Amino acid sequence: MPAHDDEQQLIRDFLRLNSRKRALFLASVAEMVEDLRAKKPVRASPRMRSVQGHPGVFEMTWGMPKGRATFSYGTERTPGDPHIHRRRIGGHDIFGNP
Repeated sequence: MPAHDDEQQLIRDFLRLNSRKRALFLASVAEMVEDLRAKKPVRASPRMRSVQGHPGVFEMTWGMPKGRATFSYGTERTPGDPHIHRRRIGGHDIFGNP
C-alpha cells in the first residue's frame, strides 16, 4: 500500500459515517491503491480531481452521489511509492475546510 497518514479530522469524519458509507469509501480507496501500485492512471470510478481554490488538494468521489474525500500527495518515503496525506471525508460540506 502506498504510504499514508491521516489528519485527525479524517478519523473523526470516518467514525461519523455509517457502516455502508465506510465500506464504500474503503472499496474506493482499495481501487485507488491498486492503480497506484500498478503505476497506471487511477480508474474513473472514484472520480478524482483537484479542489478549486486549494492548490495541491484533491478530491475523490465515492458512493455517489454524496461521498467525498480529500487528500494531498506528500514526499515519497520509499522511492517510487506515493505518499498520500488523507485529509477529510464526508459530504459536500467538507469543502469549507478541505
